[in-house]
Amino acid sequence: MDERALTEQLIAFDTSEPEGIRRAAGFVRGWLESREIEVREHTIRDLPVLVADAGDPDAELTVLLHGHLDVVPGREGQFTPRVEGDRLYGRGAYDMKGGLAALMLAVADLQGARGVRVRLGIVPDEESEEEDQRGCDLLVQNGFVGDFAITGEPTDMLVGVAAKGVLAMRILVRGRAAHGATPWLGENAILRAFSVFRELESLPFASESSALYDRPSINLGRILGGDALNKVPDVCAIDVDVRYLPEQDPEAILEQVKGIRGAEVVATFQRAPVLIDPDSPFVRALCDAASAHHTRGVTSVGRDGASDAVSFVRAGVPAVEFGPVGAGHHGPDEWVSVSSLGAYRRTITDFVTTLPERLASDGGEAT
Repeated sequence: MDERALTEQLIAFDTSEPEGIRRAAGFVRGWLESREIEVREHTIRDLPVLVADAGDPDAELTVLLHGHLDVVPGREGQFTPRVEGDRLYGRGAYDMKGGLAALMLAVADLQGARGVRVRLGIVPDEESEEEDQRGCDLLVQNGFVGDFAITGEPTDMLVGVAAKGVLAMRILVRGRAAHGATPWLGENAILRAFSVFRELESLPFASESSALYDRPSINLGRILGGDALNKVPDVCAIDVDVRYLPEQDPEAILEQVKGIRGAEVVATFQRAPVLIDPDSPFVRALCDAASAHHTRGVTSVGRDGASDAVSFVRAGVPAVEFGPVGAGHHGPDEWVSVSSLGAYRRTITDFVTTLPERLASDGGEAT
């Protein structure tokens, strides 16, 4: 089965909701087992977490491949894949069912690999807002560790050695209620909340930069305010998503936000950033493997989104993001390049099969 056909099958499952995730996981498990690949299943919040093994089971060197089945909700029709030229459209095509399909095919290709063990972990909750009890953490807790990890998030065939951290905040802003016919007698909490957000955007942390990033990301994701049309709202909650630089301190950012007059931080969600040495022998080997299948130069880059790679990094496993070419993830016109799926699959297989010799020539470095 080629990369396009398998990606289309995965897109057809609406994995923005639990039942679709379960059905998709059953399909993935069946697909792998039909190719005599051993699969084990764990469960988190009644959702399946899959682990598949290939390559040399006795090898001292282990490469981890990681993907996720879940997607953000899509519009009507986005779970019916369509192809226009080299572009395969559909919810999750880019983030990350195309990459997952290529990883599954690569694992099948690597069943006979010698000198390296290959493990594929597939989680159901990468897109979730859960701070604790995450699928990737469960993988690590159950021994899914190794020498190097690749999470197949979309990177346009570049190697993501850094990912921003997440500091999500619910900020409560209070006003004064009044009749909707006389708004000048009250103080509109929703309008005050907008002012609080604008002030947050101008805090000192928001203008900081680093070698890989020109700024943090700040998004007003939700507004919760007002309980009657004919009443001036006296309370409003806003959910703000800050993606901070690896060099920044989230607690210092939080203190700056708490210093805004009228802003009460009532809840937070955090995920740590990722920062990997771009001169690691694993990163260099992956860049070289990708260069053979990609017309553009392959370099190390920083990624704006948070990453499940942090679960591996916390366990002492260097991890990067690396995925196929596309655009529009989380948007209405999400697509992945069909030709890049083949290039991505070949890159993974070349990287794994040449890695033992590459590390030996680098003096046996494994960290």
